[in-house]
Formats: sequence, structure tokens, C-alpha cells
Amino acid sequence: MEVTTEKRSQDVEKSAYPRISSDLTPVNFGPSHPTMHGALRVMLGLDGETIVEAIPEIGYLHRCFEKMSEHRTYHQVIPFSDRLNYASPGMNNVGYAMAVEKLLGIEIPKRAQYIRVLLCELSRISDHCLCLGPQLVDLGALTVYWYLFQVREKMYDLIEPLCGARMMTSYTRIGGVAEDIPDGWIDRAREMIKTSKPLLEDVQGLLNKNRIFIDRTRWIGAISPEDAISYGFTGPCLRAAGVPYDVRKAYPYYDYDRFEFDIPLGDNGDTFDRYMVRMKEMYQSIRIVEQVLENLPDGPIMIDDPKLTLPPKENVYNEIEGLIHHFKIIIDGIRPPAGEVYSYTEAANGELGFYIVSDGSGQPYRIKVRPPCYAVYQAYGELIKGHLIADAVAILSSMNIVAGELDR
Repeated sequence: MEVTTEKRSQDVEKSAYPRISSDLTPVNFGPSHPTMHGALRVMLGLDGETIVEAIPEIGYLHRCFEKMSEHRTYHQVIPFSDRLNYASPGMNNVGYAMAVEKLLGIEIPKRAQYIRVLLCELSRISDHCLCLGPQLVDLGALTVYWYLFQVREKMYDLIEPLCGARMMTSYTRIGGVAEDIPDGWIDRAREMIKTSKPLLEDVQGLLNKNRIFIDRTRWIGAISPEDAISYGFTGPCLRAAGVPYDVRKAYPYYDYDRFEFDIPLGDNGDTFDRYMVRMKEMYQSIRIVEQVLENLPDGPIMIDDPKLTLPPKENVYNEIEGLIHHFKIIIDGIRPPAGEVYSYTEAANGELGFYIVSDGSGQPYRIKVRPPCYAVYQAYGELIKGHLIADAVAILSSMNIVAGELDR
């Protein structure tokens, strides 16, 4: 049967795809656009090269993290958490494990807490490098990319011997961490941190007074403190707007209240301030890492409870009790009491929260993730209106939207 033009137009009106005003030129900005960061799709309405309308499609890539987690034991969810913000997976591990431990009402040993802080701050530096490096490539500053990726490689050279993997670390365990710090790692970490500072200084020396870079970022994609709060911004994007909210300061965990570090703030909430805040945050993470290395406590890295924690491999292979405990946890999982909990940490992009509901079984009844990217990406359509397509690229990369945590 022949489909008429009228029938086609009716089908389009009923479709779920966003529609642009008929007097504008519609353009699909992503996911195939070469400058699109991840599997993101935005419908643009252009008047010439000026963006008049913009509709981000949240949910374009749906990974099913939350639903899959309902059919796994609590330990089996840990590898899934790696794939949220895959630029800093260790922070996802820590956030999830912390939520389950809060549900269980347990506190992990002090040494395990400090090791988690090390993992988080090294991951934060790596994440910021991965945000700023491609952002600057998008603006034509290829040289700076290599400086930042040298720093990122140094962080991965520390994370790999600690966790056994550069990415997808799966390092935390409910009740502690998988392995202790290897021999010689602390001295190597001090050296890596020391040699990273000059590279970061070189980046700022190349950019902070660069007229082209400033013209491409100043007052581009600016947002007011009130609007940032209204959208639910957290992390560097919120602090770039001048709001001094950081979970590590506001609601300290793992002795963050004992470490000396500052909260970098911006003035205008624009693309330049988002760059500057992330640069300064890397220096603050280095300060924290140096303090942790200096004050790392001795002691166990796991709580001593065979009903909650996997036994050491030598016990599994050589003792019947260890084999039984290992079998029970792997097959049946741990069984937190029925109840619900919300736990949150300061991840690289902002407040990463896990809401977990337990029905007393070995699998979560419900897991809901509060990813920082979700709130930030909602504002993207408004931030790019009135700008050019080239500016939309710069704004998106400065927001560091990671599709893996945006569409869980």
C-alpha cells in the first residue's frame, strides 16, 4: 500500500524523536559526529551556524546497570560499577562498596580507608586529564594533550600494580579492598607525583594567557550559581559557578576532614572556569595523596567477618572452613538486613550516590544510581543556545559528560 506524505508526517509527529522548528535547519549532533564525546545525541536547530534550539536526548545509550544489579549478588555488582564513569572506575567501586557497608552497618579498617582515598585521588587526577586533554584537542591545542596524557599515564602506572588493571579495576571489596599495597609502591607513588607537577605547570603556562584559548572559552557556556543549583549541578561544574560544595568537605568520609586541601572555585561558570577548576583540583588531589602516603596506618585491609568477606585464597585452597565460606558468599551472597540506604561520595564529576533497597535476600531488591553527569547534561541544551557549533563542542567537553554513567 502506498504511504502518503500526510501519513508520513503524522507518523513523524507521533514519534519519540525530538522535533526542531520548521524554519530552522535540523542537524544531528552525535553520536557519529567526530567531536562528540561518547554515545550522545543532540538535535540542533540552526539559523546559519548559530544554535537557536537544542534538544539533548537522555537515554540514547541505556546500559541497564540498575536492572542487572537486581539479579546479581552484592559482590557481583562491583565489576558493573567500573563501567559507570569508566574514566575513573576506582571511584565508582568505592562509592558502591561504601553504600553496601552503610547498609550492613560496618566500618572498614583505617588502612583500607586510606588506600581507598589513594585510589580515589589518583583516579580523580586521571579523570581530569582525560577530560581536559580531548577538550583542548577540540580547540586545536594538540600539544597540551601530550602533557596531560603523560600525567594520566603516570596515574595508570600507579593504579595498575595496585589493582591489577589500568581500567575496570574492581578493586574494592565489601569490607575493605582486594589486595594490600605492593612492595615499593609508596616510593614509586612519591616519585610519580613529584614528576607530575611540572607537567601540570607546563599546561597552565601554555594556556592561561593564551589569547586564542581565552577567546574560545571565556563567557562560553556560562551558567549562574542559581541556575547551576537549580539543575542539580555538583562537582567541578558547580564549583566553576562559584558554589563551594564538595562532599569531602561538607560530609567528610574516610578522614577527609583531617587532610588539608582547598576547594577551587570559578567566577563566571563558563568553559574557562571549568578548565581552571579541574586544573587546580589536580594539585589538591596531589596534596591529599602526599598526606595519605605520609600517614598511611598499619593494620588489616579487610574486616574480620567470614560471613561478609571473601577469605584469603590460601585459606580457600587449604582449609575446609575457608572453602565453605567462599562457596557460600559466591553462590548465595551476603544478606544485609531489610532496609534502605543512600550513600554518596565526591567522584570526579561530582556527587555520586547509590540508593540501595534490601529485602534481606542475597541480591539487592533495588539499586538506583545518582550520577553527577545526569544533572549536568540536562542543562547542555540551554548552555549552547546562541553559540556556534564550534562552541557547542567546547562546552560539551568542558562538562565531561560520560555516557556510561549518564544512561545507567
